[in-house]
Amino acid sequence: MSLQDKYAPVITLINNSGGREVSIVEEGGVLKVAATVPSPTEKIAVWNEIKRVGGEAATDIMADIRMDSEVPTGGGASAATKTYTVQSGDTLSKIAKEQYGDANDYMKIADANGISNPDLIKPGQELIIP
Repeated sequence: MSLQDKYAPVITLINNSGGREVSIVEEGGVLKVAATVPSPTEKIAVWNEIKRVGGEAATDIMADIRMDSEVPTGGGASAATKTYTVQSGDTLSKIAKEQYGDANDYMKIADANGISNPDLIKPGQELIIP
């Protein structure tokens, strides 16, 4: 089975959620997926689907899932969405300290990204900072 077949549910989800600028390349035993989705909700759904299909630490896929820079809010206005790319040695507590000034606010980040185990983040993972 090719990696495109294995990750077909991820690709379908991206396309069905309004994904654009979609790029899918399979080389060297790694599927490289890049796309822009409309909102944090779709981005989290795509990451959750990648983890469901490939496991928490899949090594056969590299994904660059971005969001539109502005996300519509209920009042018709728009609000900028901030993201952070996890670096080697990062923890959610460390990121929370940098972003909010309080390491104990790490669950805000975990909740916004659908992370059930705050100890399982990996370099390159893109997090939504609420």
